[in-house]
Amino acid sequence: MSTNEQPDTARIEANAAAIAVNPVYENERLAELTHWGAPWANLRVVVVGMGTSGDAVTDVLAQLGAKIVVIDGADTPEKRERIDLYANAYGNVEGLFGPEHMRALPPVDGQEPELVVTSPGVRPDHPVMLDAYERRIQIWGDVELAWRLNERSGLPTPKWLCLTGTNGKTTTVGMVDSVLKAAGKKAIQVGNVGMPIVYAIADDEPYEFFAVELSSFQLHWTHSLSPYASVVLNIAEDHVDWHGSFERYKADKARVYEHTQVACIFNTDHVDTLRMVENADVIEGARAIGFSSTEMPAVSMLGLAEDIMVDRAFLKNRYNEAYELAVLEDLAPAPGKMPAKHTVENALAAAALCRAADIDPKAVGAGLRSFKTGAHRNQLVGYANDIMWVNDSKATNPHAANASMSGYPSLVWIAGGLSKGVEYDELIAAHAKRLNAVLIIGTDTAALKSALANHAPQVPTYNMTAAVADSSDGIAVMNAAVAKAAELAHPGDTVLMAPASASMDQFKNYAVRGDAFANAVAAQLADS
Repeated sequence: MSTNEQPDTARIEANAAAIAVNPVYENERLAELTHWGAPWANLRVVVVGMGTSGDAVTDVLAQLGAKIVVIDGADTPEKRERIDLYANAYGNVEGLFGPEHMRALPPVDGQEPELVVTSPGVRPDHPVMLDAYERRIQIWGDVELAWRLNERSGLPTPKWLCLTGTNGKTTTVGMVDSVLKAAGKKAIQVGNVGMPIVYAIADDEPYEFFAVELSSFQLHWTHSLSPYASVVLNIAEDHVDWHGSFERYKADKARVYEHTQVACIFNTDHVDTLRMVENADVIEGARAIGFSSTEMPAVSMLGLAEDIMVDRAFLKNRYNEAYELAVLEDLAPAPGKMPAKHTVENALAAAALCRAADIDPKAVGAGLRSFKTGAHRNQLVGYANDIMWVNDSKATNPHAANASMSGYPSLVWIAGGLSKGVEYDELIAAHAKRLNAVLIIGTDTAALKSALANHAPQVPTYNMTAAVADSSDGIAVMNAAVAKAAELAHPGDTVLMAPASASMDQFKNYAVRGDAFANAVAAQLADS
């Protein structure tokens, strides 16, 4: 949706304050829009982007009678077909496609727009956003819109259990969903995963809970969201190009705590998350609840008592008692193995969100036991001869790879890809002692090789890209890496594919890379 024009530096500087915070403007019409039955009819809306979220926003707002113009820099037959479908069904939808329409907001029904609803990935310094700031037209994201539609007559109002973080979001939201379903609750995963959140609201299913995964992009465009309970799992430098700085990235992540009703949950091993809770403007009575995988839980915390996950927060006699929730074996990737530290942290965060919603401790344990890790996220894809084969293709940066590597004491590591300019020195220095061998894939690997030479010179490394005829053939490279790993791995080792790099140099995306690894492992184990 971007244009090919150079950024207007002077204009961006003039709007710097608005870019940082997405200001809230006084608007009596928008102030009324706080439930499904509010007067949405004839509201003049520009929807920016016709991707998954923009499509859903257009559909739902059109059903409610809003007048909509969709703008998108990409002109495709599929997008035009969707606009035609809605225009024929509702009569109040128009689409404008191509980069020339991404320079300023168009009129809606011949008048000034009253609202912009943007797709989450549109940068806050995009020309269309600058135009909205300068004209004082309010900008919402799909999450803000969904929150305002949340209350529907004749249906229960879902409680939102919201989570964000740099890594672990999708795994944790899956754990929350599993626990809620183990408790017999009507729940669904939404937000940055699963069904578009506005479609979940529009669904006639009587949902009691939403397990909501939120990205920093989505949070930037929210301001009235009021989670029942919220958590920031962890925080590390990421998406600085979009946010403008690490501090702005953290500030947008911290929005998840604003207006929280019952519990703001933080990771005591990430001090920034505590600071976020301390600075949040919450609903009176909301509690600060910590969790830790490295220390005995104090009062108002969840944590570990030896190998038992316990709750000392959500019970009346928390000064003298604790609820047992699960044991570490429940989270183990394979029999006799210990779960990774980040897996325990994710489980504690999920447990805290669910306990804040008064989910029975036994249901928490049952849900965690039944949860299966999603594809490409620390996913066990093979186990034979006491060797685990783990697919963490989603680990596209050093911080994510660090979390994964921390869980395994003895590694044959498959790593590399498109580095995006990151540094690997800290990662290699932290894990040099657990590396038995490194198999390098990808084509942009100079920084990784340099870090290995500087911080783990004793570890054998193998260039698997150089081992095949075509360096762009990711499947061949992965097959060679898995075959070499099978030669090198010994009982007790984990063969971990956590590349700490993006995938697009040899694969379409991280999922294709993960599938290539899983398929190669399956073939290798079938032949062994």
